[in-house]
Amino acid sequence: MSRIRQHVRGSRRLATAGAAVTTAALLTAALSPAAHADGRPTRATAVQNAASAILAQARSLGLTSAQDTSVRDVIVDGNGTQHVRYDRTYHQLPVLGGDFVVHLARDGAYRGADRATRTRISVPTTTPKLTAPRAADLAVNALRAANLGEKLRQVKARPELVVDALHGAPKLAWRTNAAGLDSLGNPVARTVLTDARTGAQIDAWDSIETVTGDGKSLYSGTVPMESTQSGSSYQLKDPTRGNTYTGDAEGKTDLCFFGICFSRAPATLFTDADNHWGTGATADRATAAVDAQYGTNETWDYYRYVHGRNGIAGDGKGSYNRVHYGNSYNNAFWDDSCFCMTYGDGDGTTFGPLVALDVAGHEMSHGVTSKTAALTYSGESGGLNEATSDILGTMVEWYANNSSDQGDYLIGEKIVKPGFGKAALRFMDKPSRDGSSADYWSSSVGNLDVHYSSGVANHFAYLLAEGSGAKTINGVDYNSPTSNGSTVTGIGRDKVGKIWYRALTVYMTSSTNYAGARTATLNAAKDLYGAGSAEYNATAAAWSAVNVN
Repeated sequence: MSRIRQHVRGSRRLATAGAAVTTAALLTAALSPAAHADGRPTRATAVQNAASAILAQARSLGLTSAQDTSVRDVIVDGNGTQHVRYDRTYHQLPVLGGDFVVHLARDGAYRGADRATRTRISVPTTTPKLTAPRAADLAVNALRAANLGEKLRQVKARPELVVDALHGAPKLAWRTNAAGLDSLGNPVARTVLTDARTGAQIDAWDSIETVTGDGKSLYSGTVPMESTQSGSSYQLKDPTRGNTYTGDAEGKTDLCFFGICFSRAPATLFTDADNHWGTGATADRATAAVDAQYGTNETWDYYRYVHGRNGIAGDGKGSYNRVHYGNSYNNAFWDDSCFCMTYGDGDGTTFGPLVALDVAGHEMSHGVTSKTAALTYSGESGGLNEATSDILGTMVEWYANNSSDQGDYLIGEKIVKPGFGKAALRFMDKPSRDGSSADYWSSSVGNLDVHYSSGVANHFAYLLAEGSGAKTINGVDYNSPTSNGSTVTGIGRDKVGKIWYRALTVYMTSSTNYAGARTATLNAAKDLYGAGSAEYNATAAAWSAVNVN
């Protein structure tokens, strides 16, 4: 299951120390109310405060006149504390690992910052020795190799010159997105990072992450459906959740390369005459649409009512779903370029339609990650990216409290078929049950596929929620070990979700690794429950139990 990252918004240039800063963001702030009715600063005021702070703190943040910054996300806590997240460029080139979060007191005073890297951002030249066409060729070769020599068609590659500060000393690099169609016409994509001087591959990762009327769903029973009346019929569009809607992809696929689409699979809006959707069977195409829309609704509500986030991007705008995508497509993915969720029907042998509730929560949580920490999809940060979607997608499933799909710590258990050979895609209590995932951290865990290195954080989250040892929850048996032989006492999944969400949105950056995740979650636990609290101590103990010390 996969995700396609998004572009940042709202840039401004960092002037030399002491110079004036004039940006669209600051102009908006100047024209907006300085505070809410309760006295809390507005998001615009937070941006203004942060702009002043980073000018004053430019040296400590490693910012120079050669760099620009752009605001990615803003959070204002209930007590007025502000957190403004930035990306940066160097001579107008994106800096991988250049992101940072500025933390401010209620009155706008600077409290500190979290940086993806503390390395000085500078390269000798921004002129590459390796040409763009050569970088494209190397990325296409890497895409073909990653797909085991399968004959791909309509393969395209789009190189972008960047400064890489994620992999040691900053260097000029080509970030090349390569994409094509496999033999069934389904999309495959890979991002390849290449040294722009030597042509050596620095890193590579998959770019597609691979899981009121009423409706009869495939997996979740009969569920409520908000719809929009249009004449004598109803549209599967929810006006109460940003006009989220679900459409039929009609078995077609996208032909898109790096945000440029030559053709896109449709999302033909589902309509119904009586506002009773689906039959609970795959023969009715609307059944999968019910599952997809229900998953969107529950994910929206979880973030809204548990974390106060108004939609995936935090802006109140709804996404949309496409079901019946491709030909026996064994995947589901979130795509930032269309702000949409896409679901395949599965091949019927290993997977059924991939529209289960925890899959929806998982994939849309990739959208939340891309709008916040933007964890790089490789190495340990890639494992944390996948784990974030597993953890928060699991929280969505528990939040829904659906008797037909009860909460559990299994990932994708509803979509797997006997041919898959396992009861679920992943197991949070003991991730190695899937045969590939890591239970504990080691120095080599970052070399694993991100779906397997995610096991360390998934295991942490389970231990922190439920504790170690054997137990049965909602009829599912679990037995969670610890690396150090300790006994961990859980604090409950609701608190785990809040700690992880705050760590993601306030403290993590694109380069956060497992050691950084420990620090981020401890900071979050301290903010929420206090330093030295039972929750803080349990967070530390759970990380130690998975060998993150």
